[in-house]
Amino acid sequence: MTTPLRIDIVSDVMCPWCIIGYRQLAQALEATGTEHDIHWHPFELNLDMPPEGQNVREHIIEKYGSTPEQSEQSREQMTKLGVDLGFDFRFTEDMRMHNTFDAHQLLHWADTHGSKNDLKMALFTAHFTDRRDLSDITVLADVAGEVDLDPAEALAVLVDQRFASEVRQEQSFWVQQGIRGVPAVVFDRQHLVTGAQGVDNYANILNQLTKEIA
Repeated sequence: MTTPLRIDIVSDVMCPWCIIGYRQLAQALEATGTEHDIHWHPFELNLDMPPEGQNVREHIIEKYGSTPEQSEQSREQMTKLGVDLGFDFRFTEDMRMHNTFDAHQLLHWADTHGSKNDLKMALFTAHFTDRRDLSDITVLADVAGEVDLDPAEALAVLVDQRFASEVRQEQSFWVQQGIRGVPAVVFDRQHLVTGAQGVDNYANILNQLTKEIA
């Protein structure tokens, strides 16, 4: 029996390229028939983001020095890629960027119930499609309930910050490995690929890795 390919993905649900990259990878995995085992890991794009968050366009211009025109062009590109990948980006002028430490704690808890991937996908949709505030723990608990997790327990986990230390430790580990941006995908614990690579490139990577492993 073939051992599934381990794939570690370091990402943040505020990162549009993370869901684009994942959808591209998922299509490549299906196209190549690669048996796989995905493990999600936390990364905060905005460690110092205040509770009220920040307008996304203002944040991008401030953080990356993009012009408004470049920001608009990037949104159009991501929206088109989303359509091709079956993901609905709905960018608006009042869309906000938030800190995701609580979201990562919730994902850590969801992993103990075998629902981490489902919750991760739901959080991407909640932010980019439905524009829900993922810094609000009641919103996070509601999203957990939508993937058949217990919303009351989800809320309790966030109120008492039950997994705060575990998430901080895991974040520190990946930073110590040199991860400075996301998505960061590690294949077979040794091959790091950063950024959204496209379906064809991921398929080529997968084919090469499966040959090496075989």
